[in-house]
Amino acid sequence: MDKDASERRVVVGVDGSQSSYEALRWAVRYADLVGGAVDAVAVWELPGLYGWSGPAVDMDVDEDETRQKMSQELTDVLGAGAVGSVRTHVVHGNAADVLLRAAEGAEVLVVGSRGRGGFARALLGSVSQHVSQHASCPVVIVRCQKQ
Repeated sequence: MDKDASERRVVVGVDGSQSSYEALRWAVRYADLVGGAVDAVAVWELPGLYGWSGPAVDMDVDEDETRQKMSQELTDVLGAGAVGSVRTHVVHGNAADVLLRAAEGAEVLVVGSRGRGGFARALLGSVSQHVSQHASCPVVIVRCQKQ
């Protein structure tokens, strides 16, 4: 990710969960207030890839298709007019590690309180908990609105 030192970057993790969509909305509003740019980061990792057994999933992930899906999700969440102001990044790796690297030099890192995994009762997801303890910039954890 381009890290222009003069630019006020707002990095937001997007994983398709309602919580991450709330984080995305928050990040866009904040970036507008401070005159910053939003980097939306989606991370993919194949389960079981690092264990002793072979992966039980297809190793061919279509990154172009993933980018198109992310673009459509951003349009659905923000509207067609606002989506152009968000730079998208689809990165392979561990979600917490990728977000921490992406947030180096950023104004703020924004994540949802819970992602797609985990227990329904969890107050804080493992990624949001990890980045809140290890980020080199302020971290905002956005809770999902009850519906």
